[in-house]
Amino acid sequence: MPMERCLFFLLTSLLASGALFGGVSSVHGQSSPVTVDSTSTPSEWMIGPFQRPEGVNPLFTPDSTSTFYGPIRKRTVRWEAMATFNPAAAVRGDSVVVLYRAEDKTGTMKIGGHTSRLGMATSSDGLHFSRRPTPVFYPKLDEQKQHEWPGGVEDPRLVENEDGTYVLTYTQWDRDQPQLAVATSPDLVHWTKHGPIFPSLDRETKSGAILSRVEGNRLVATKVNGTYWMYWGVPNVYAARSENLIDWTPLRDSTGALKPVLTPRDGHFDSWLVEAGPPAILTDQGIVVLYNAGNDGETGDPNLPDRTYSGGQALYDAENPTALIDRTPQPFIKPERAFERTGQYERGTTFLEGLVFFQDRWFLYYGAADSRVGVATTPPTSAP
Repeated sequence: MPMERCLFFLLTSLLASGALFGGVSSVHGQSSPVTVDSTSTPSEWMIGPFQRPEGVNPLFTPDSTSTFYGPIRKRTVRWEAMATFNPAAAVRGDSVVVLYRAEDKTGTMKIGGHTSRLGMATSSDGLHFSRRPTPVFYPKLDEQKQHEWPGGVEDPRLVENEDGTYVLTYTQWDRDQPQLAVATSPDLVHWTKHGPIFPSLDRETKSGAILSRVEGNRLVATKVNGTYWMYWGVPNVYAARSENLIDWTPLRDSTGALKPVLTPRDGHFDSWLVEAGPPAILTDQGIVVLYNAGNDGETGDPNLPDRTYSGGQALYDAENPTALIDRTPQPFIKPERAFERTGQYERGTTFLEGLVFFQDRWFLYYGAADSRVGVATTPPTSAP
């Protein structure tokens, strides 16, 4: 990112969640793309409530013993010695697979100054993982090297196509301008890179959350009105459409400018920025978008530190993915635990990127303080 990220967890009990979800807020503050006319309470449409399971967090921490022969530097590197964070997730067979961002200690000692690769871990219960010793996705001597080197590949999101192909959106970081890119894989190990999603946009792009539906344990990319949809961007969230999940067209307004579908709000936890989180979910209530939110210490929520990342949820019309219906007045997750506030980003993050429906419950995987991976789960529930 340029170059800060992550969020916090608020729902520690059903009582707390009831208090948190008890109100409905209209969108206000900085120019909102639409006016919200709330027709349901947040508890009726939100995904959750989430709680951190005991005894498992953080899921992943840096490991200085893991080595990998880097094809560009042509030497062995301790590829996950600096940080392990910002995970994507998918269910494959009877296991949860997490792809997480791992940083080595090369480069400069600042956020974004290292090289990032994507590691892989698998779990039969979504809580206890076995990590693969080498990364599965990384910069190579290929046509994408100019976009991915020396900063690497960052901040993945995962969905499946109808035929079972995995579609990965991620950030290419050349340490000049981050670009949102896409890759595909039949097995989450062997990847085909398709390059930048918006090569004609002369601006930073990142955070691609593709609209999906739940089919069993799978999140499958789904069309609305004959086209796939993706929520992307920061400090506003924008939308894009695609016919094939690889080639995307951003939505624009009547003047030709990019059209925001979610914007920051003064007086709230999302006053500094909003950024798309894990894949958006089509439910009976509409489209639920989990998003990452940055707080401005002067104009935002006085109960949150300046530049803290927490998590919100927004509801869009199922037939019009750009029509905002409702959004949470408070974060549903925020940095509370020590591992969420101790690391490269000490102001605190619970940065949401991975979401799966597995064994009749939701698992939400997030990056903590740009350094570690955490998980939160719901009680057993039915699919949306």
